[in-house]
Amino acid sequence: MPIEIYTVGGYNEVGKNCTAIKVDDEVIICDMGIHLESYIKYTEDEDIINLSPSKLMEAGAIPNIRIINDIRDKVKAIIPTHAHLDHVGAIPFLAERFENAEILGTPYATQVLSTILKDENMSIPNDIKTLNPNAKYQISKNIKIEFINMTHSTPQTVMVAIHTKYGIILYSNDFKFDSSPVLGKKPNFERLKDIGKKGIFALICDSTYAPLKSKTPSESVARAMLKEVMLGTESKGKAVVITTFSSHLARLKSIIEFGKKMNRKILLIGRSLSKYVYAGQDIKIIDFSKDAKILRFKEQIKSRLKKVNKNRDKYLMVVTGHQGEPKAVLARMARDEYPFKFKKEDQVIFSSSVIPTDINKENRENLEKTLKNKGVRIFRDVHVSGHASREDLRDLINIVHPKHIIPAHGGQQMTEALADLADEMGFREKNIHVSYDGNKISI
Repeated sequence: MPIEIYTVGGYNEVGKNCTAIKVDDEVIICDMGIHLESYIKYTEDEDIINLSPSKLMEAGAIPNIRIINDIRDKVKAIIPTHAHLDHVGAIPFLAERFENAEILGTPYATQVLSTILKDENMSIPNDIKTLNPNAKYQISKNIKIEFINMTHSTPQTVMVAIHTKYGIILYSNDFKFDSSPVLGKKPNFERLKDIGKKGIFALICDSTYAPLKSKTPSESVARAMLKEVMLGTESKGKAVVITTFSSHLARLKSIIEFGKKMNRKILLIGRSLSKYVYAGQDIKIIDFSKDAKILRFKEQIKSRLKKVNKNRDKYLMVVTGHQGEPKAVLARMARDEYPFKFKKEDQVIFSSSVIPTDINKENRENLEKTLKNKGVRIFRDVHVSGHASREDLRDLINIVHPKHIIPAHGGQQMTEALADLADEMGFREKNIHVSYDGNKISI
């Protein structure tokens, strides 16, 4: 078969995304991410540099790439579509097994990868090359790739169009269609229409929100929700704490702007927040340091929170821990592990959703119970998703007119929801390919 698609990871679950696309005798790997829940569980008491890739694979924390062992010398490129750890986080562990492959990503994705490698004192032998959104790159005589700018919950997310003599394979994990983004440019709809006219051979597509029968709202909606809570709620004399996804720079931008309007000093507290913010500053897409103090290390955090405790309504604290993670800053504050005490009617704003896994649900429930027992006011779900819902997916399919559809990035309910949409839109059963981790699709 001229085209074989190996669904390595992310086809049984949300996370651990990894797809290998073999065209004749050459292979491109799109995404190489961790499964966050399994990774955290396995690495709780381990230094990252000491972790064995084989044991991480067995634990389900990173993609099991044994399925492509026989073709690993044919891999020409590893392409993370964006900076989220479930797309880029396994590269430090697995890239060296594909030593002939270069790593291609947008400036933010490659900067986050470089930051992870530096922070964890790790190295990989692969060349890391940076391509801007909407750039094209000739990988070999027969394969050219193109980054098509998209919107998502982290900057510089792209769809990857793989141009081959058999047609274009469009890899679209993750995205949303946001025509009013808070940070960055709107999706490149014109280019999608152009390549749709040329003919998309196969669409490998984000299924995470396929069961949701709606259109995903713009980030500008989340901005309006934040404004209502932050500026429309009386907070004089009260501590205000906000937690959100560390990589969501657009959300952080809104939080900082409204924090300034509250006349509060803004603190960004936690290791992952500092990692993603400094990466964004390094490539000059944000400059939060001029308006916010970034606190990364435990002693630094303790020292500043001691001051905050005495002047609680002078500060806005933006902290890690939106899923209730026990080791994150918010949970430690709630347990009184830092020299800050929550008081009655202090405010905690969760500008995030709960990622629906058992451990996240349990952690968030425990955290909210602790906060409630202290009399804290909790504002939940001040958030919109970064994933395309069913009606956005319908629009994508109508724009690019693929011959084949391969649902990706989701559990069975999610991938089957996208397959159901394709069926509803008139695709023949043989052109809809619901897969699973460790499978191969020959077209």
